[in-house]
Amino acid sequence: MKAPKGKYAWTATVGEKGQIVIPKQARDIFGIKPGDTLLILGDEDRGIAIPPRGAFAELFEMAFNEKEGNEE
Repeated sequence: MKAPKGKYAWTATVGEKGQIVIPKQARDIFGIKPGDTLLILGDEDRGIAIPPRGAFAELFEMAFNEKEGNEE
């Protein structure tokens, strides 16, 4: 089965220290360089996600807006 354009899937092995290596193709496509900090999100039902760098601000805005909405 051919993946839709712009969609990818990779595998990574977890080492003894809990570290994973991001595949080179993924690093190249997403511009991940040594020393970069990645945000890792987890949901026990849906799994782990590593959003793109530009999504940080949008994610924080969504989180804060959701929290403010729940307090009213």
